[in-house]
Amino acid sequence: MTPAQLQTLKTDILADPALSSQPNTPDGNDAIARAYNANASPDFTVWKTNVTINEVGKKFNGTELAGLTTGNQTRLQTLAQYLAGGVNPSLPDNRAFFDDVFSGAGGTNTRANLLALWKRLATRAEKLFATGTGSNASPATMTWEGAISYQDVTAARNL
Repeated sequence: MTPAQLQTLKTDILADPALSSQPNTPDGNDAIARAYNANASPDFTVWKTNVTINEVGKKFNGTELAGLTTGNQTRLQTLAQYLAGGVNPSLPDNRAFFDDVFSGAGGTNTRANLLALWKRLATRAEKLFATGTGSNASPATMTWEGAISYQDVTAARNL
């Protein structure tokens, strides 16, 4: 974590009496880390930052895929070749690409399937560093992703 993120974490810990009352020990800081690694409550929805091409392909509606123009089929094949490591749906242009390929009435099911695939619930830590509303209708974008360790908590508390 960056120094700025550690400061944000420290400020957040201090604002929560249940967390700030934990001793600044490995066990106390592990308890705080576990609290931050649990899902945010209430739910906080974020855009995923990586979805495999295989996962994406499984969400295509067969009838809608068969109805694509040759041009759109070629676009999908090209994308699969260049993004073999996965699609980043947190980028608006990546989501727009699939909406465009499956535009119109012939893509309604696939667009809905992909929209659901692009989102997930954030942990308390991810919510702390995310930007946006975090609603299902308007997911937030993560600026930090992952799990917080007790070492991160220790570093933050010792600033």
